[in-house]
Amino acid sequence: MNTLYLVRHGENPANLTKEMSYRRVDYSLTEKGVLQAQQTAAHFIGHGIDEIYTSPLKRAHETAQIIAETLALPCTVVEDFREVNVGSLEGQPVTESLWKTHNQIIHGWFAGQTHLRFPDGETMPELVERFTQSLQPILKRGPGRRIILVGHGGTFLFSAPTLCPQVSFADLIKIENTNCSISEINMPDISNGFGGELQRWAYSGHLSGYAAEFVSGVPRPGELKQ
Repeated sequence: MNTLYLVRHGENPANLTKEMSYRRVDYSLTEKGVLQAQQTAAHFIGHGIDEIYTSPLKRAHETAQIIAETLALPCTVVEDFREVNVGSLEGQPVTESLWKTHNQIIHGWFAGQTHLRFPDGETMPELVERFTQSLQPILKRGPGRRIILVGHGGTFLFSAPTLCPQVSFADLIKIENTNCSISEINMPDISNGFGGELQRWAYSGHLSGYAAEFVSGVPRPGELKQ
């Protein structure tokens, strides 16, 4: 049995501007994001963490580096752990229309229309496959390890029901995956496929003060230009 901790990155400017970011839009952490990463690192002291992996995007990589330095561990970048590929929606002016297109696809995925594709981007099965295919060799290196993976809310959300067949989107979306939230999965031998047990989803109780002043990843009604 391995224990997998899925850690969402700390706050970055795209969380404030509501920009969509997969590859070209790539910001460093804000001051609050750094504090969130530091408090997350402190939380993991004494947890016996063995390995740390991260998405290549700056917000995730910088979060992982802060955790890795605190725990005196190396940090390995995995290309396919990056966020959902929203294709040509990335880099466009942030408007209500842009987010409407985004949300129509996401809501379609929730409703089982997983074939829906972001313009010039990916479908849900493509997202889940690239994430889980890169995770498999990490989990197959032996049992009894405690692994941190720093990445993105969308990637974690849409991959979770594959990693943990007993959970559903309806269960997961009740709790927002805030910046530096932690999801914990007990992952048994995966030789016959994933069969993880979700112990905790999007926990943020380790964050306090300014670090716990979360910004929603979804625009509020009327927040954006038409």
